[in-house]
Amino acid sequence: MSVTDHDMPAVPASEAAGEAAMADWAEQLVAQARAEGVELTGDGGLLTGLVRQVLQTGLEVEMTEHLGYERHAPEGRGTPNSRNGSTPKRVTTEIGEVDLAVPRDRAGTFEPTTVPKHRRRLDGLSGNVISLYAKGLTTGEIQDHLAEIYDTSVSRETISKITDEIVADMAVWQNRPLEPVYAVLLIDAIVIKVRDSQVANRPVYVAIGVDLAGERDVLGLWLGPAGGEGAKQWAAMLTELRNRGLADALIVCCDGLRGLPESIRATWPQATVQTCVVHMVRNSLRYASKRHWGPITKAMREIYTSPTAEAAEARFESFAEDWEHTYPAMIGSWRQAWDEFVPFLEFPAELRRVVYTTNAIESLNARFRRAVRHRGHFPNEQAAMKVLYLVANARRKNRSNLTGKTNGWKTILNTLTVHYGDRIADHIR
Repeated sequence: MSVTDHDMPAVPASEAAGEAAMADWAEQLVAQARAEGVELTGDGGLLTGLVRQVLQTGLEVEMTEHLGYERHAPEGRGTPNSRNGSTPKRVTTEIGEVDLAVPRDRAGTFEPTTVPKHRRRLDGLSGNVISLYAKGLTTGEIQDHLAEIYDTSVSRETISKITDEIVADMAVWQNRPLEPVYAVLLIDAIVIKVRDSQVANRPVYVAIGVDLAGERDVLGLWLGPAGGEGAKQWAAMLTELRNRGLADALIVCCDGLRGLPESIRATWPQATVQTCVVHMVRNSLRYASKRHWGPITKAMREIYTSPTAEAAEARFESFAEDWEHTYPAMIGSWRQAWDEFVPFLEFPAELRRVVYTTNAIESLNARFRRAVRHRGHFPNEQAAMKVLYLVANARRKNRSNLTGKTNGWKTILNTLTVHYGDRIADHIR
């Protein structure tokens, strides 16, 4: 059964109708669909017909405004421009395909905004496609989802073109100017699979910054060559951040990658390099049997929660005495990283929570992994970066987000001012 415009329940015409009237109207719509045995969405559906009515009315209103008179109005006689029939057009929406009759004018100057020229799908559909793509669905899975949920047939090529709309935005985002000074810079890398001539593991380098206003932001994403994370590649990424305006970083928190502290200091000579405690703990447990993880983890916690660097060193020596004969490599890794481990112990608890771990990046990496997990691999570099860019910039309602204000920032800023006053005084807003 096909649904026509006059079959529709009347929509509340003004704000005075209120939410109660809208709810009554919605109930009428559902009741009518059930009574007449028709679907709400899809070909001939009530909602599809309603969308068609709204869009068609919008086009007619625009034409009236363009010409300056109503259809069949006497003041339109003898004017230099007039209506000239219509052109059939089918557009794809998130609730199905809608057939329209786009009005024409004799001068060919009508440019509708309700359904722009050459537009075959509405923005709602594009938003849904991009949202699904950001969640890690492939073009084929998105195609199946739209067909199942919205009864809408969209080709994989169209879906790919929709997601390509973000490429220009992604390039602008990746090259945007940065603040001159960041209080904390958190850097890390994950590995994803990308097909080039063959499928290979590729590192994705990630940088998150906390500026002097306490705002967290993802500063950049870079897809590196196959072969794993490397300090030389990091040097290029850090140089790019500096070229985008990041002249000074007070504290740079990173993993224990060999050569990375030197690359950081070569970029920002005054930066305090802080080894991520979470990485140190995780790497330590790789050397130890699981049956010893409990006492080892407890001992390490006593070290990194020490009130001072001197207390931490005393507790480490006790830790080494207990375990060095069993796990010499584990203790050796602590000795090697000690100079980059202790800086955060100079700061109060509020600042320690920000700098002693790359938790913000760990959270971002977890979202990356969820988005790419069931894909297996990406077909090319651009497909990979589109997904990662969307994930990095997604904001979830009523959930913790990667960007935004750092809790307790005023206390942290006071501490930073005591330690780095001369370097940040002119940049505090």
